[in-house]
Parts: sequence; C-alpha cells; structure tokens
Amino acid sequence: MYWPKLSTQKIKHAIFEALSKNLNYRSENILGIPASFLDTDIFYEDAPFLKEAPFLSMLIANPNHIGCHTLDGEKEPIFKGTQEIEKDLIRICAEEIFGAEPNSCDGYVASGGTEANIEACWIYRNYFLKERHAKPHEIAIVYSEDTHYSFPKAANLLSLSSIIYKVDEDKREILISDLETKLVAQLALGVKYFIVNVNLSTTMFGSVDNIEKITNLLHLLKLDYKLHVDAAFGGFIYPFTNSDSKHNFKNPHVSSVTIDGHKMLQSPYGTGIFLIRKELMQFVCTEEASYVQGKDYTLCGSRSGANAACVWMILHMHGSVGWTVKMNQLLDRTQSVCSALNDMNVEYFHNPFVNIIAIKGQYISPALARKFMLVPDNHDDPRWYKIVMMPHVKQGILDNFLNQLSNELLYKRIES
Repeated sequence: MYWPKLSTQKIKHAIFEALSKNLNYRSENILGIPASFLDTDIFYEDAPFLKEAPFLSMLIANPNHIGCHTLDGEKEPIFKGTQEIEKDLIRICAEEIFGAEPNSCDGYVASGGTEANIEACWIYRNYFLKERHAKPHEIAIVYSEDTHYSFPKAANLLSLSSIIYKVDEDKREILISDLETKLVAQLALGVKYFIVNVNLSTTMFGSVDNIEKITNLLHLLKLDYKLHVDAAFGGFIYPFTNSDSKHNFKNPHVSSVTIDGHKMLQSPYGTGIFLIRKELMQFVCTEEASYVQGKDYTLCGSRSGANAACVWMILHMHGSVGWTVKMNQLLDRTQSVCSALNDMNVEYFHNPFVNIIAIKGQYISPALARKFMLVPDNHDDPRWYKIVMMPHVKQGILDNFLNQLSNELLYKRIES
C-alpha cells in the first residue's frame, strides 16, 4: 500500500494541467454540449484567488465525467484531462488500498455509497439474467439486519427478493446458522442465484462481517453467487488499521467494493467510489446513451469531475503513510473513550479497527443524547446510541460528554 504525499504546489500543478487538457467552454468551438461553465453572475471566473484554488477552479470549469473512464475503448474527449485524474484515483483505491492486481478493476466516482451499492446489485442481477438465463424470482440479495438501507432499496428498485439474516444482539456478529437456515429455505423455494453483501463497518455499529464464515458457507451449499463488500464507512480506515483484512481484492471471492470519500476523507458529498473487477461493468452498459461517446454504465449518468479530483487531492496531500498515521490517531482516541466507558461499567460495542462506539441505550438519557447529538439505531425506540470519532471531535467535547455521563450514572445509582 503506497502512494506518494505531494506538495501543495505539485497537487495544484497536476489539477491545472488536467484542466488544460480539457476543452474550454470559453475558447473552443463547442456547440453541441448541453452544459457550460458555472454561471458567471454567481461564480466569478476571473477572481484572483482562483489561481491558488485548484478545486474551486475545477468546479467553475464544470467538467462532466459521464460514463466509466477505466474501460477500454472510446471516451468523451472533451474532459480527457480530468478523466485521467479520476482513473488514477480508481487505481489508487483498487490497487493500493484494496489490493487489486494492476489494471484488474473498473470503477467510477458515484453520488455516494447508496448509488455504488445499488450499482453492484444492478450489475449482478443483469449478470445472472444474461449469463445464467435466470428469471428475476430466482435471484435474491443477501445481507444482515445491520446492513445499510441501500440494499433493501436496491431490492425494491430491481424487483428482487431479500434474504435478511440475524446478528448477535450484543456482539453484532453474524449468526451463520440463521444465514444457513434462510439460504436453504430459499433454495427449496427455487432461488438459485445470490447477490451477497458483506459489511466492512456497518453504519450504526462499525461491525465487520466475518467474510470467511460467509464464503465457506456459500461454498458448502454450492451456491452460485457474486460477493460485494460495502466499505462505505470502513473503506478509508479499516485497511489502514488492520493489515490482516480479508475484505479486499486479494480475496478471490470479492467482486466489488463500495467506499465513501465524504466520510473519513472529509471530501464533499457526491464522492462515493465504486470498484469492480474487469469484465463486469459491461452488464449495465446503457446502449441507448448513443450520444455519449463510450456509452454510460452508471446509475447517475452526468457527474462532477471536480469531486473526483477533490478525492485525488486529499489522498495525495497525506500520502499513504500520512493517512495511515491519521487513521491510527483517530483509533487511539476512540479506544481512550472505550477505556473510560469500561471504568464506568457502561456496556457498548466497538470493533477495535473502526472509529465507532455504539453504547447501549439504557445508559444514555434522552437529554444527553440530544445535547451531544448522539445517533440512535431507531428514533422511535432507541436501543443503542453511537459516537463517531471524526476529525472535528475535540478532546474537550469528549471529556465533557464523559463527565456528564458519569454524573448521570452516579445519580441513577444514588436514586436506586
């Protein structure tokens, strides 16, 4: 895992050089494109500070990255410079972070993790329809009850059934026996093909599904499946804090991965990243997009090239070594909070490689949850509240929270 840390000057040079390779709405003979640079009544194209602001300059230039630029063949030539930046970003994420072999993955920067997860399900549904001649009712999406809502959304959009299996209430570990029971039952009902999601940090708990248990069971039952890793939250921390991770492309059973830049990377919303092994994107080629050179393979269609460049910039501002240090610093602070909760005998769940702590609801008063904006697992009937150790969380806030929690628990003991 290595990509270089670049100076601010080198990053700026790379972005402006990429912009120079794009066609320019102001100076080129562009008549047929239904877009332009951003409205100059609002966004001043000649503001002097833009010379030192590559991301803002790219926003104003407004490159459209419609399509999937990692695929071989023709591409839209208008924004070829910034497309190369996105291709390099996909390479870094697939190869440097998730261990893929060189030039073995496709991908694109999506609107977020939800779109990327649905993209995976869409691809695999079409794969089974075309390659296995499956009927829709023979395909199911498999995921745990802690999985992100994008998967039931995908099932609804794609007219597929869901197989939802249970997890241990306290440990948040997958209950492999429940998964086996439900898979066997669906096989008996005629389901033959399975789109399986594995979580690399669930949204609420930060729990990580045991990928080996899942794939061992799938092989024991001799199932025909495609496996996706939802690393929307964990993708930019877990590979840097756990060198033994199996949730990557070194694992031959993994076909695709979702990661989100707008979480750990602190990039703008609209920077989800979808990664998938070669020869699979073709199953969602929209041939009707014939006016797009190279066709379209994405759910969103038109998308911001500036967002892709922003993620590339952030990664190179830190480099792989700097990013590893930053993520481990967040983890150290998370573990210090866990130590304080242990001293107070507060029950919680925490994956040791993730910066999320889920505290059992019985220890958190509604007033404390509101004051510190803790997120419940269910707003109607909260059983857990989570803390997410993001870069904006300062030690003073943590100390204040822990002191107030300690005082509330003391009062409860006195009253009882």
